Amino acid sequence: MDCIFCSIAQHKTDADIVFENDQVFVIKDINPKAKVHLLAIPKEHIVTFNDLTMDNFGVMSVLALAIKNVTEDFQIADSGYKVIANNGSNGGQAVPHLHLHILGGEPIRGVT
Repeated sequence: MDCIFCSIAQHKTDADIVFENDQVFVIKDINPKAKVHLLAIPKEHIVTFNDLTMDNFGVMSVLALAIKNVTEDFQIADSGYKVIANNGSNGGQAVPHLHLHILGGEPIRGVT
């Protein structure tokens, strides 16, 4: 498997990691679409929401808490932010590894 997010999780590929624990990590997006654009990613290779199972769905709680932490760290928790998951090609998913986009720091327009 050749997955950029798995490579980052294994510290084989450099990325600007702003949060990490044993299950998830958060990086700055390399092509930001907002003043603050982060990606919250499980370390386990899960392709989309459709691939969540009873065995791995707990990672979503860990991702939610990581998002809470980084939005506070980046001072966007109070002003507001958007969390987006793109799933599959029609959903705009560019990397086939579940990840949540966190956008903030300015008014976020587009699909709601």
